[in-house]
Amino acid sequence: MATTSPAAPPGTERPAAVQWGKVGALVSGQAAVQAGSFALLIAMNWTAVQIGGTGALTLVLLAATVPRALMLVFGGAVADLLGPRVVLLRATSARVAVLVAGALVVAGTDRLWPLALVAVVEGALLGLAGPASGVLMPHLATREHLARANSLYGMVLRVAPIAGAPLGAWLITVGHLWVALAAAAAGCAVWLGCAAYVTHGFARPRREPGVSLLRRSGDGFRLLAAHPRLRWMFLASFCIDLAFSWPAEVALPLLVSQRGWGVGAVGVVLACFGAGALGSSALGAALAHRIPVFVRLVATGAGLAAGIAVMALMPSVVTLAAVAGAVGLLSGLNGPAIVTVYQQAVPEGRMGAAMSTLSLAGIGTAPVSIAVFSTVSLGLGVRQTWLLCGAIACLSPLFALYALRSPAPEAAEGTTGAPSPEAGATAGSPAAVPATTGEGPAPRAAAAGSAAPAGSADGTADGTGRSVPAAPAADTPAAPLTANSPAPV
Repeated sequence: MATTSPAAPPGTERPAAVQWGKVGALVSGQAAVQAGSFALLIAMNWTAVQIGGTGALTLVLLAATVPRALMLVFGGAVADLLGPRVVLLRATSARVAVLVAGALVVAGTDRLWPLALVAVVEGALLGLAGPASGVLMPHLATREHLARANSLYGMVLRVAPIAGAPLGAWLITVGHLWVALAAAAAGCAVWLGCAAYVTHGFARPRREPGVSLLRRSGDGFRLLAAHPRLRWMFLASFCIDLAFSWPAEVALPLLVSQRGWGVGAVGVVLACFGAGALGSSALGAALAHRIPVFVRLVATGAGLAAGIAVMALMPSVVTLAAVAGAVGLLSGLNGPAIVTVYQQAVPEGRMGAAMSTLSLAGIGTAPVSIAVFSTVSLGLGVRQTWLLCGAIACLSPLFALYALRSPAPEAAEGTTGAPSPEAGATAGSPAAVPATTGEGPAPRAAAAGSAAPAGSADGTADGTGRSVPAAPAADTPAAPLTANSPAPV
């Protein structure tokens, strides 16, 4: 049964549904740090190729991704133990120091080891801070408006690579790698100031005696085992990202080459996809709370699966670009919806661990997808393997439907699932006032017009172009193009 917010006590103001001032600061800070991070990614990859070719590039990529993936597991536990403010401010400050030091070192040498060292430390800090940033958005919006906030963040995840990639190419052309490192450090400094403002007043969680960090690092996986809704949403996100990564990263260039359309066709198709995703993310930021969750989650997921398959059958660049634009439109609603439903099902005090697991899934799907489907395509061919990806994507809306029919954890009802950011849960905190849930276990889809069920990783992801979210899915500059990665903020 839906519950309604009680009347505010006399003499107090009813908290805003969305703290747009802090959401704006969060989004602005992420725009700065993401653009700088994508610029650095392009500059470091190009420099590595110039120094040592493919082997050097592989070393730098592994140096960045492996520590990041490992630290994501511990990052969620650290965020739940210490609180997001402590983790974000310290990790981001360390990132600024590392990038400035790296800029000073590479300015005087053209060797590979500084790149690898910066990549290792930067990747570890990104993994540590990712889950903490993925916790923020539920503090800033009530349940029924969380999807709007996540959609706005999703726009940043889609714009950042568009702005950051050419910036990195320009910086490495007119200057040197140290310039890109300095630009990334400046972006981190902007994010540090914004994070300090957004997390001001956040209370440090109470310490649980006898619970070690090592044990809590497995909380994310235990949550998936214990709560069906989280488990189904995790699988929904995993399947759509798994099915989308190979077509976007590998199959599209191969298909264009086989049909003799020219490399420009790849850019046109991806641009149409990005434009569609950006437009629907803007729509979601304004109206997501008025669109039923079944439409945003299940219907768009089915459309995404169909669109992925249909793209393989298109006979011309024009039709392929048109379908890609439609897929982008659907992904701009589907990605934030996945992250939002997932966030709202997380029990209180476990948001960091939950978001680390979702972010890890987003990061891990791309290499698995590319490795598996590239091997399969050797026997089936590009077109047939692309159609197989579309069939696998059909599992995502099915799992999402199972999730909506599964009961949410009791601790998550009436809250966003995150600990209150204000000491004593003041009236100014959206987490302090039980919002209208409108989402009981069974009738949740019918009531979604008033209650949206991210990071980002968001989306991070993260998105048939995370975010999120799992957030994806946020400080995730090296994240490949995926369908709905939450990508932590």
